[in-house]
Amino acid sequence: MPKITFVNRDGSEKTVNAPAGLSILEAAHQNDIDLEGACEGSLACSTCHVYVEETWLNKLDEATEDEEDMLDLAFGLTEQSRLGCQIILTEELDGIKVKLPPATRNISV
Repeated sequence: MPKITFVNRDGSEKTVNAPAGLSILEAAHQNDIDLEGACEGSLACSTCHVYVEETWLNKLDEATEDEEDMLDLAFGLTEQSRLGCQIILTEELDGIKVKLPPATRNISV
């Protein structure tokens, strides 16, 4: 079962285990992590925006054009920005670390 470390807005960290096949967003919700996901993972908002630790970026699939479009609406967009609903956990991602942004912007399309 892959481990994910979430870095909360206050800098504290919480490491959780989640089954492979879940998204980062689903893992957050199952472990009381404050990651909104207003569209429930349907790729219609940017409220599950996270910063992926740089060492893990090359292990992720490239963001789709739809994800890039939603990320354009995210608060505090960086090169490390991804949507938590689009990162599906695999054994290869065991140990991934993501940071919650300081705020979210709930603009749905």
